[in-house]
Amino acid sequence: MTREHDRGGEAGAEARPSATVMLLRECAAGGLEVYLLRRAATMRFAPGMHVFPGGGVDERDTEPGIRWAGPPPAEWAARLGVAEPMARALVCAAVRETFEESGVLLAGPPAGGVVADTRGPDWEADRTALVDRALSFTAFLGDRGLVLRSDLLRAWSRWITPRREARRFDTRFFAAALPAGQHTRDVGGEADRVAWMRPAEAVAAWQRGELEMLPPTVTTCAELAEYGSPAAALAARRHIAPIEPAMREVGGELRFVVPEGVPYPRR
Repeated sequence: MTREHDRGGEAGAEARPSATVMLLRECAAGGLEVYLLRRAATMRFAPGMHVFPGGGVDERDTEPGIRWAGPPPAEWAARLGVAEPMARALVCAAVRETFEESGVLLAGPPAGGVVADTRGPDWEADRTALVDRALSFTAFLGDRGLVLRSDLLRAWSRWITPRREARRFDTRFFAAALPAGQHTRDVGGEADRVAWMRPAEAVAAWQRGELEMLPPTVTTCAELAEYGSPAAALAARRHIAPIEPAMREVGGELRFVVPEGVPYPRR
């Protein structure tokens, strides 16, 4: 992969709106760790790549009846640069996909607070129903008397899949601290490995060829490595602008070309 200047590319499939969340926690020895999943080799998109929990927007993520606490969709629309219904959908997808892929739920009772634990057969049954699309996220929260906690999310960046790719995503990256009392768990499905890692160590492993990541994940890990704690990362003021790498032939190989100004590490 290279950092050459992006001069555009061929038109491809329309990019699907999606969301991903960097779950952060304090390290015992100080600093922060981020949660990574390795996508199974059988996956059509990015097989074998380490990613953050996330996925595409479901049409039911746009439902206006979702129970909500924190900054309203209109405020998120201004932050993300989209219309209010899409802002609602992106935040909903971020929270839903995080629960589906890690078991962590950024929600709580209307009076305040966050769910203390999501382990147990009843939670697993609901998580499976969400994955299978047998249950909408709006119904899930309503049945449990919970509200989505949008105040636990921080908008981080926006990456768009290169135009030459057959499967393309327009992804908003969010950051969130692991809620007290909750635990990530390996729920299988799309991932065959999960790990908490220091962001700098993840980048170093990628540079040694020991851990595969796509440019958005590598860049985000490099950015997170600049912060000494989850609180510091979540307090960072971020300018959200679209970043769209290109696919170019470099030295006889087809590689990602990241736009100028993006802090993409060298390999």
